[in-house]
Amino acid sequence: MAAWGPNGQLRLGAPGRDRATRQSKEVSAMTTTSTAKTAEERQREIVRAVRAAGSVDVNALAAELGVAKETVRRDLRTLEEHGLVRRTHGGAYPVESAGFETTLAFRATSQVPEKRRIAAAAAELLGDAETVFVDEGFTPQLIAEALPRDRPLTVVTASLPIAGTLAGAEDISVLLLGGRVRPGTLATVDHWTTKMLAGFVIDLAYIGANGISREHGLTTPDPAVSEVKAQAIRSARRIVFTGVHTKFGAVSFCRFADVCDLEAIVTSSLLPAAEAHRYALQGPQMIRV
Repeated sequence: MAAWGPNGQLRLGAPGRDRATRQSKEVSAMTTTSTAKTAEERQREIVRAVRAAGSVDVNALAAELGVAKETVRRDLRTLEEHGLVRRTHGGAYPVESAGFETTLAFRATSQVPEKRRIAAAAAELLGDAETVFVDEGFTPQLIAEALPRDRPLTVVTASLPIAGTLAGAEDISVLLLGGRVRPGTLATVDHWTTKMLAGFVIDLAYIGANGISREHGLTTPDPAVSEVKAQAIRSARRIVFTGVHTKFGAVSFCRFADVCDLEAIVTSSLLPAAEAHRYALQGPQMIRV
């Protein structure tokens, strides 16, 4: 098609070309919108999968979603930037947040050999402590099981399973903190718990967290749990953090301590030595087992 320009020159095919350009832009816009929506749906499905299973594999996700592995890797990078997952070599695991927290039952099936090594090493740090706070969680429960039974010891805990584990030990006195029991972790929280804990001066506290980072310290998803942990740290003379290597670099909702508050950090050798050294520069002794 021909058309006359503003200066009288003849232009060939301009209107058709303009229409084609407009149509191309419209199709491009529609494609972009569709792709963005598909990515969001895919990422929601990935989050559901990783939270349900505890970890996901790139190859399996690519096959299940019917997309390329690079697409899955790109989705995981996006989700990591949003603080929803942490990437590993070939996969990812969930980050606990205000909207998601794993249960004690799940933790008792995840990374168990690593947790047992950490717990055994942590129990060796008891020293001459006579009063001990043992935090809620599966690794602290393993620490409680590893505590010596041949000497008098008073253990303070908010965890019902830990209290049950130690109740039959002849030389161990167990003080179970009162409060509201959280069903997922079977531990007590709220003002009853913190008020009772505030009345003690404790030799040693074994503390856990959902995440630990050099920038944000120790964090946990639930404000009520955070208050109990913070009070335990205020009440204790010595503080030992225990956690698997995947806790490092993870950040949750509520901050309750700084890395420099800790006497020692006990984790596994799966945490790279260079990263462990960076934490040690903030004060605590780093023990990798």
